[in-house]
Amino acid sequence: MQISELSDRSGLTVQTIKFYIREGLLPKGSAVSATRSEYDGRHLERLRLISALREVGDLPVSAIQQIIAAIEDDRVSLHDLFATTQHAIGPHVAAPHDPHWRAARQDVDALVRELGWDVGDRAPARDLLAHTFVALRRLGFPITLRDLRPYVNAAQEVAEHEIGRVAAGTPRARTVHSLLVSTILYEQVLTALHRLAQEDASSHRFGKP
Repeated sequence: MQISELSDRSGLTVQTIKFYIREGLLPKGSAVSATRSEYDGRHLERLRLISALREVGDLPVSAIQQIIAAIEDDRVSLHDLFATTQHAIGPHVAAPHDPHWRAARQDVDALVRELGWDVGDRAPARDLLAHTFVALRRLGFPITLRDLRPYVNAAQEVAEHEIGRVAAGTPRARTVHSLLVSTILYEQVLTALHRLAQEDASSHRFGKP
């Protein structure tokens, strides 16, 4: 297909597609003349992934470049590809020069070790959880494994379900797309279901008989 058709099918302007080619996010088309190139389904799939990373993940071009580089490098294991995508998605929270935050981060690291989870030291979720621990303690809610256990169990069950849906032999780009949907969109589903379940539990315990 020509770039005009690629534009129509992807929903992106020709200028945007050319920008992605210049930035190395999209391979060049196959030259058929001095002024015309042909594109195929692989270009369309790549554009759909880029659009998802931009629109759903709200990622900058530099982060997308890291993910694309990991997808194209077969030496990068699927696990490392997941880690690269997770790091790009974030969220990245600032680590303040605060003893309470440092203590909370140490508690997070100890929790991960106790659970036996294989998680990189630079995983953004470690800092996010540390900030949450600080907020909970300032509100008078101590952090105990007993209190965390239901959330740990739910998170592990959801994660195993999501990773289990990635079939062997799934294209690497499709794997990233699946992770993006799970992390960004299904986290919203999980939040909504949690709040609905809370209201239902409250009704059973505190509602009128």
